[in-house]
Amino acid sequence: MFVALYGAFVYAQREVVMGDIQRIFYVHLPLAWVGFVAFGHAAWAGVRYLQTGRQEWDVVGASAAEIGLLFATLVIITGSLWARPVWGTWWTWDPQLVTYLILWLIYAGYLVLRAAAGDDPRQARFAAVFAIVGFVDVPLVWLSARYLRALSPVIFTTHSIGLAPSMAWALAAGLVAWSLLYAVLVRARVRLGVLEVRLQALIDERA
Repeated sequence: MFVALYGAFVYAQREVVMGDIQRIFYVHLPLAWVGFVAFGHAAWAGVRYLQTGRQEWDVVGASAAEIGLLFATLVIITGSLWARPVWGTWWTWDPQLVTYLILWLIYAGYLVLRAAAGDDPRQARFAAVFAIVGFVDVPLVWLSARYLRALSPVIFTTHSIGLAPSMAWALAAGLVAWSLLYAVLVRARVRLGVLEVRLQALIDERA
């Protein structure tokens, strides 16, 4: 993370048009990437829960969605901080922003459903289906940036990366650092979730 932040705020060259405010990009985009990974993780865990009925997969799905929603919230915050000086507004109803907000709302709803499910396997299965279906919005966010005239520039194409070498290295370091942080957080959250399930089982037995 230290290397990633050094790359973002020191090593990467200054962007000509936007200036130093553009440096938030090296945090903003990796946060968005990790959010997508987390929601994909939650959807995959939902598939596995429907296949096996094992509560551990339910815990994995809820943990991934919880952390993904945290990262998605940070994406919206950093995006607003970036948009204010560049676009002159904290928020605009750009297709990419709207589809991302919908994604945030979907997984916020998933967590509400998951919390309400408790120990009811039927409601847990419904929440798993919700997580799977909700992941459909992820490619819509990506497609909106390319085909619906979104304000955000398209950086990655099939032919090149639209970044100077120092910028590309800073972005790569950020992607690795934030991805590793997600791996650490989700592992810890899953372990905590499993312990919560075991504790509840012991309480139920004694009751």
